[in-house]
Amino acid sequence: LQVNNNGVVSFGTMVPEFTPQPFPLPGHRPFVAPYWADVDTRLGGDVFYRQSRDPQLLARLAQDLAPVVPPGDPPPQPTWAFVATWDRVAYFGAASNKVNTFQAVLASDGVTCFVLLNYGDLQWTTGIANQGDPHTGLGGTPAQAGFNSGDDVHYYNVPGSRTPAVQTLSHRSNLGVPGRWAFRVDHFEATEGPPETPGTVSKTPEAPWS
Repeated sequence: LQVNNNGVVSFGTMVPEFTPQPFPLPGHRPFVAPYWADVDTRLGGDVFYRQSRDPQLLARLAQDLAPVVPPGDPPPQPTWAFVATWDRVAYFGAASNKVNTFQAVLASDGVTCFVLLNYGDLQWTTGIANQGDPHTGLGGTPAQAGFNSGDDVHYYNVPGSRTPAVQTLSHRSNLGVPGRWAFRVDHFEATEGPPETPGTVSKTPEAPWS
């Protein structure tokens, strides 16, 4: 796993691109994008990541992920988690103090796998290299959120991606909890509205704020 500065967790290869693209992507590159945009931590913020088997964290994850599983299926019991947090990060070319906080969590019991995306305050959508305004951090090509499996079939674009609405991810959810999006990804099932409504494919883990 590689945590990229630009709001992406990738598998096996780095993602240097700072201009977000809609999924699916060419090139068979699987990755989870909580907020793929032109992050610049030199101007503010930090990126933290860790693997964990902490029972307290896993218990909270099991609770947070429970709505993803259809009634009658065994509840999630993850035994491993990977948490990546972008804490109050700035954007490239920022001429303001606007920052974003968001997180991706991958969780698994060795068989079933989940992705959880958590969003705190999102104050900007675009860096200046993507035609964003240096003072507002808006405009141009806004951030992308979702999952790309790399097989050109299984992928998910969170609604609002690459539009100004991506900034409202912290107020929206597919679980009924504002700012939280979760998906079971081994079967590529995505919850689109109320948790009981099946949707399209996606990988997005939910993890508690670390």
